[in-house]
Amino acid sequence: MNERYDVVVVGAGPAGSVAAWHAAIGGAKVLLLEKDRDIGPPVRCAEGVAADSLKLVVEPDKSFIQNEIEGLRLYAPNGQMVPLISDDRGYILNRKVFDWYLAQLAAKAGADVRTKAYVNGLLFEDGHVAGVTFQSLGKTFRVHSKIVIGADGVESRVGRWAGLRTQLKLKDIETCVQFTLGNIEVDRRYCDFYFSRNLAPGGYVWVFPKGDGTANVGLGISGLEAQKLGRSPISYLRDFVEQKFPGAPVITTTIGGVPVAKTLKRIVTSGLMLVGDAARQVNPVSGGGIVSGMIAGKIAGQIAAEAVRAGDTSEKFLKRYEKEWHKAEGRNHEIFYRVKEAIHRFTDDELNAIASSFLELPEGERTLVNLFKIALKQKPSLILDVFAIFKDQAKSAMRASV
Repeated sequence: MNERYDVVVVGAGPAGSVAAWHAAIGGAKVLLLEKDRDIGPPVRCAEGVAADSLKLVVEPDKSFIQNEIEGLRLYAPNGQMVPLISDDRGYILNRKVFDWYLAQLAAKAGADVRTKAYVNGLLFEDGHVAGVTFQSLGKTFRVHSKIVIGADGVESRVGRWAGLRTQLKLKDIETCVQFTLGNIEVDRRYCDFYFSRNLAPGGYVWVFPKGDGTANVGLGISGLEAQKLGRSPISYLRDFVEQKFPGAPVITTTIGGVPVAKTLKRIVTSGLMLVGDAARQVNPVSGGGIVSGMIAGKIAGQIAAEAVRAGDTSEKFLKRYEKEWHKAEGRNHEIFYRVKEAIHRFTDDELNAIASSFLELPEGERTLVNLFKIALKQKPSLILDVFAIFKDQAKSAMRASV
């Protein structure tokens, strides 16, 4: 390991590894640091991705695909099952293998990779971020770099150290828990989602089949709801599992927070960029952040390499990443955030009515678009929320063109 790099990436999750990979492809000298002993575990994820979205960043490989998904089924509070028709396919990943695979891509592109590297501070020169300090195997290291990319998850200390506002409101974080259950009967073709304030207030329950009688079964609860109710997510999940899969062995237990907020207003400063959960780039409706984080990592890595070649790592130059992210995913995430806010206002009775109306449609018309149309009739204010986003974006586009 050298003491000077062009780019240091903190965190070897999907967003960080993809950032390191593309920065290295662009000719930058890259160091990828991971605090854990191994890249991949512990897995804090339901492991589901859309096939077409994954292909935007990396070609699927059978080594990390544990199961292929044909469709989604939504369950209303009264138990009505709502199947969704779609041409999209999905994958349940083996994140332990998948994350390792992405780190290998970074390494093959020329990045140095180091595990058990606990980053504990940033270096600064003339007010610009200029590297990191970290501990590894009982030693302290100081590594200088032209750019630091923070991919250190929802708790992102890197962003705070650089002076970026990374705080989350309680309503914008889901407190989540997941069991991997074994020896259960579940249709491996479908991912199931259960909606009910009794099951998961301010969130939902998921069942993602991994094959061979195993599945990731978890739920997320709005942090605000958890505070009001004074009840832990794990107690809700235990109740659900006891009802749906009584006696099922729990192979693994995962607990963590998921940001369901808009992307941070600032995700760059001179010498630094944030990607993935650290930048709040998770889909606010689904809570899925694997592919969106990878897309952000790809853009950030490419811009970082460009900045190094140009000899300009100023905030002004790095804002290209913010703009590219907004065009690729950020604009949609703002809309999804408004949709999330509306969904949380639905009562169980309203969700049941939406399911009933949807099931009256012919099978060939049971699409996500038509489900959304029915939901709009139940909550017309959602139209205004979405319209407001488009209106704001139109104004921003006009200002940018002047």
